[in-house]
Amino acid sequence: MIRIAHISDLHFGTDDETLIEPLQSALREAAPDVVAVSGDVTQRARTHQFRAARAFLDRLTAPWVCVPGNHDLPLYNLPARLVWPYAGYRRHIGTDLAPTFRTDGLMLCGLNTAWPFAWQRGHLRDDQLERICEGFAGFDGARIVMAHHPFSQSPETNKELMPGAGAALDRLAACGTDVILTGHLHRWRAEPFVARKGGSILQVHVGTGLSTRLRGQDNDFAILDVLRDGCNLTRMVAQADGHFTPGQPSHYAFDRC
Repeated sequence: MIRIAHISDLHFGTDDETLIEPLQSALREAAPDVVAVSGDVTQRARTHQFRAARAFLDRLTAPWVCVPGNHDLPLYNLPARLVWPYAGYRRHIGTDLAPTFRTDGLMLCGLNTAWPFAWQRGHLRDDQLERICEGFAGFDGARIVMAHHPFSQSPETNKELMPGAGAALDRLAACGTDVILTGHLHRWRAEPFVARKGGSILQVHVGTGLSTRLRGQDNDFAILDVLRDGCNLTRMVAQADGHFTPGQPSHYAFDRC
């Protein structure tokens, strides 16, 4: 079994400081093999926010991988957003915007969907999709993609879906993707996508781990216990006293054709 802790949308700059220690404690107690961070570690891509985010990540006791979110690119500083959009992220979080974590039984591939020219909506890059599919080819284990923007969302969501998300799902399903981890919406959603070409994919998009900018749900994160043919998924939810407690685990079988 391989354990992944999936956190997202920490939004340092609008973070609830009372949740920082409880989240760190919950992540230590979970003892994951890797922490997957699906973007928006800052609120406005400012230096002090990146420093706070990096300090949080450096305190994790497990290895971590992170991809940028749209809030990790400058919004109001237009020259910086258009010319050096990832400068702060690269300086403080990591130079690899689409990192890969690989171990026996797991390949976790980051996908950078943050895009300076469509700041809110996001963007898919063909070269990154191709790299992921090439990496998954012949890999005997769980194949997981992590991105900031979701590939599917509920009808009531008031944010635009990424252009080409459906076609990208078909492509990822065809090359054997088992799970996609995302954030962005500040709302929990975990369910298999409708059947795509090549099989279905489990989507897990968590809410916000720390932000005060809630969307009608509590702060949360996810724990995935990855088995050979499926995974057990547990939502960890912040309570009134600040502690994160587990919900009822759900089991999902990987649908591989």
